[in-house]
Amino acid sequence: MLEGILIGIIALCIICLSVAVLDCNRFVTVTYEIRSDKITKPCRMVLLSDLHNKSFGRDNSRLLEKIDELVPDEILVAGDMLTATAGHDYAPALTLMERLAEKYRVHYGMGNHEYRLGLYPDQYPGMYAGYMKGLRSAGIEPLVNERTYLPAWNMDVCGVQIDRQYYKHFHNKPMEMSYLEKLLGAPREDAFQVLIAHNPVYFETYAGWGADLVVAGHVHGGIMRLPVLGGVVAPSLTLFPKYDGGRFEKGKSTMILSRGLGSHTIPLRIFNPGELVVIDLAPDK
Repeated sequence: MLEGILIGIIALCIICLSVAVLDCNRFVTVTYEIRSDKITKPCRMVLLSDLHNKSFGRDNSRLLEKIDELVPDEILVAGDMLTATAGHDYAPALTLMERLAEKYRVHYGMGNHEYRLGLYPDQYPGMYAGYMKGLRSAGIEPLVNERTYLPAWNMDVCGVQIDRQYYKHFHNKPMEMSYLEKLLGAPREDAFQVLIAHNPVYFETYAGWGADLVVAGHVHGGIMRLPVLGGVVAPSLTLFPKYDGGRFEKGKSTMILSRGLGSHTIPLRIFNPGELVVIDLAPDK
């Protein structure tokens, strides 16, 4: 009896390890469609999040090839393309951004890892300045509590960078609407509002602010996914997070939450491959 249980546990561990090796080195493509009477014509956006310096092929060749196949109009980045580790090489993230910027307009929202580099420059010497310089040299201006208007689609793309207190472990600090309004100002009601907000926990606040579409990441799909239960653990170290990946609705607002492409700290993805997200936006008329 005991021997049978032991064999079963060993077999399960071998299966999980095999799946982890596979899932850490592949990505899938998922597509969502969103309609709004504010949008003037169809627009295809590709969303990238939480690469954490991962490379799919040399210089992310497999990822770039797939993006080209999808023929996007715009690229959205929901943060954490690199990892805040002192002395860590951010070349995979920067090279990917440079290659994308050669063909597409890239809207870069900041994650907690980019934010941490800028907040503690003494702990991460030269990393934030070097990465930001590289992005700007490529023609990418990160959206740090700023927005850009896309007249072709009557669309605002806004990027919010929230304070580190909203990334604490074990609990989620409430976010007041006034805080978000202080960072971003009021949204335009006559244009479709896309909000790049790395942390999905505050979707209700983003929706209340006036976002028509929120794109987020951060949770990595819960690291391991289980049937019915979904993602197992969030970066805040809370179990079975409410927002782990996929599409969510709140009033007139939609959130598309990417399960990300890479990993950090807990370098595992089990039944949870990386995710390249396509968002097809179209007029609702």
